[in-house]
Amino acid sequence: MSDQLAREVIATINNRALAERDESTTATPSAELTMATELTSLGLDSLAFADILWDLEQAHNIKIEMNTADAWSNLQTVGDVVVAVRSLLAKEA
Repeated sequence: MSDQLAREVIATINNRALAERDESTTATPSAELTMATELTSLGLDSLAFADILWDLEQAHNIKIEMNTADAWSNLQTVGDVVVAVRSLLAKEA
């Protein structure tokens, strides 16, 4: 799946992961991550993941309710995040 939304979500996650490792965020956003990348492999803590959710809210003008964020704790891969964002966007439409 190489659609625009997937690229944007991958870029958001990648930029946060790079920032957490104090690396430059000017790297090609999707160079390291794919839809199959396990979120746990990124070494992000819960605060960093909350920041990713915030970034996604701002970028896509969606609202992730607290109970939705709790449900997102079961996400395993970057692709799962893309599907969840796509679902929220569909509800907003």
